[in-house]
Amino acid sequence: MATAPTAPPPPRKPDEQLRRPPSFFQTFYEWWIELSLKACGLLSIGITVAIACVLVFGAEEFFRDPHVSIIEFLTGTEWTAPMQPAKYGIWPLLVGTLMVAGIAGIIALPLGLTTAIYLSEYAHPKVRDIAKPILELLAGIPTVVYGFFAVYTITPMLDHLFPWLHIGRPYNQISGGIVVAIMILPIIASLSEDALRSVPRALRDASYALGATQFETSTQVVVPAALSGVMASFILGLSRAIGETMAVTLACGGLTQLSFDPRVGVATMTAYIVRIAKGDLPWGSTEFNSLFAVGLTLFFMTLAMNFVAEWIRARYRLVYQ
Repeated sequence: MATAPTAPPPPRKPDEQLRRPPSFFQTFYEWWIELSLKACGLLSIGITVAIACVLVFGAEEFFRDPHVSIIEFLTGTEWTAPMQPAKYGIWPLLVGTLMVAGIAGIIALPLGLTTAIYLSEYAHPKVRDIAKPILELLAGIPTVVYGFFAVYTITPMLDHLFPWLHIGRPYNQISGGIVVAIMILPIIASLSEDALRSVPRALRDASYALGATQFETSTQVVVPAALSGVMASFILGLSRAIGETMAVTLACGGLTQLSFDPRVGVATMTAYIVRIAKGDLPWGSTEFNSLFAVGLTLFFMTLAMNFVAEWIRARYRLVYQ
């Protein structure tokens, strides 16, 4: 016996008809939130542009002085301000900055990556939850405390453990590099650990299925897959080391000399800026305006390193579905 055909279900209304029109207060709230977020973004860009303008105008006043040559500034190997005759060669300050940052990088980069691999691949979740906040706590210690730690702890310890180095006391670049390495370690370890944990679990399982050990999986599969984030953390950590001020000032001293010997004290660009910014020199003098030229050089160095970090992140980033 044939049954009567059932009536088809009524057609659904489109989503536009199901949505309730937003109220005036909801529209105004969304507009205000969007405007606030846009203003915050523009404010950060405006502050960066303002800092750059201040440094450029101050450096222009410095290079306008007839006794200052931009060629000498970029190629000179002596910095004798405020002595007479004053010479303004940036290389003593530049080499001191790069030496301290290089020592910090040699120590912090492998140690930070090793710490990140342990936290990401080996540590128990409870251990990770405790160890990572403690590690990040190092970033909250004031830099002046790190400076005193370098002068009164690291330098005597190095002098006692390695007397054959004949480390100059109390100022030397080795202590400055070690203390800066401790400061940038949380940045490298935390960012690298985040990059390693973002690698899909399927890649690890595939490696284990092929017979690889946990160490081989961590070093030959996970780290290459997270290479963009790891390299970006390295460069950001080095840019932080280049811009460090108080710890380097206390640990390395303020002697403006061109030396590649890490056992002696030197003046970095940040240490020189601190010394000039104290107000011992008259406002508007050539020595005071040199502060802006050094600051502009440091600004472009850190800006270039941040651009390199972003390029590496975009170039080697792997997107997993």
